[in-house]
Amino acid sequence: MNAPVNIPNPVGLLAELTHRCPLACPYCSNPLELDSRADELDTAAWIKVFTEAAEIGVLHAHLSGGEPAARRDLTEIVAHCASVGLYTNLITSGIGLTQERIKALADAGLDHVQLSIQDAEAKSADHIAGYEGAFARKQSVAAWVIAAGLPLTVNAVIHRANAERAGQMVKLAVALGARRVEIAHTQYYGWGIVNRAALMPTKAQADAAIAEVEALREVYAGVIVIDHVIPDYHARHPKACMGGWAKRTLNVTPTGKVLPCHAAETIPGLEFWNVRDHSLRDVWFASPAFNAFRGTEWMKEPCRSCPRKEIDFGGCRCQAFALTGDASAADPVCHLSPDHDKVAAIAAHANEEEAAAEIAYVYRGAKAPVPAE
Repeated sequence: MNAPVNIPNPVGLLAELTHRCPLACPYCSNPLELDSRADELDTAAWIKVFTEAAEIGVLHAHLSGGEPAARRDLTEIVAHCASVGLYTNLITSGIGLTQERIKALADAGLDHVQLSIQDAEAKSADHIAGYEGAFARKQSVAAWVIAAGLPLTVNAVIHRANAERAGQMVKLAVALGARRVEIAHTQYYGWGIVNRAALMPTKAQADAAIAEVEALREVYAGVIVIDHVIPDYHARHPKACMGGWAKRTLNVTPTGKVLPCHAAETIPGLEFWNVRDHSLRDVWFASPAFNAFRGTEWMKEPCRSCPRKEIDFGGCRCQAFALTGDASAADPVCHLSPDHDKVAAIAAHANEEEAAAEIAYVYRGAKAPVPAE
């Protein structure tokens, strides 16, 4: 496929500095085969990536993982991003950060911290994270971030085990001093799809969580910004995944592969270029993977003639492949998709499942079974 004309420059870069992480969250969207430490890009390679990102118009650098604090050169990376004019957002579990290290990152030019929480109750949060003491540690990290003068966002992933406390997690974010909270219902990629049966809430649970969070928008107006990502499997229309394939952002893996989205490697047959061999400019404008689903020319029916095709861009390509085996199919979340019955069946099964007192997960890092069709 020829590259579409008038491709806009990217505005965001998600930099997966490492797949190493002390937590083992069962909804983790990282691949089942994690990149090893020995294969990670070194400091010089990452500095080159961020320099090239700034040169092609990227404004925001999201430093992620795994746990980015596992990188000893994190402060050096932040300082370089600041030197080339990139706004830096550290996406972290908090584990591995100390008060002194957070101050050093702030002094180096870090602009923002996004801290994950797993629940509003300590026992459940630690069970979900697979890490005893994680909940308490995060309280300390949040306080250190505020003390360093950095704006804080709290991120919480919603699923069967914590859906009834979605509102409490918003309130916890307020108590921690966050300016923004992201309440995001689980997306079923990577470890999330392995644990889908244990994670998916019933429709009643999802609806209650959505209503509670939406009601808190008015309660906390002017206090905290609430970003709310609702669940796919109980929706009628798909989300505009990534705002459209390769339209706004790019993702660099720990080993240097450049992806149009975080889960793009789950789609077979795509050719991903690596920053070790190509510049970010060449990857963004010319690489096969980035041009595979750009625009709307690749679409099949019912997407091709749908009035929403420039709104949701056919939905998520990775989800379409996971559920239909065809990455160019309409996202089955859409009620117009000929495969919508597959989503409906999965959601219906979730409605029949009984909630366990303590759910058993396949944790990240464990031997993962092949996901069921």
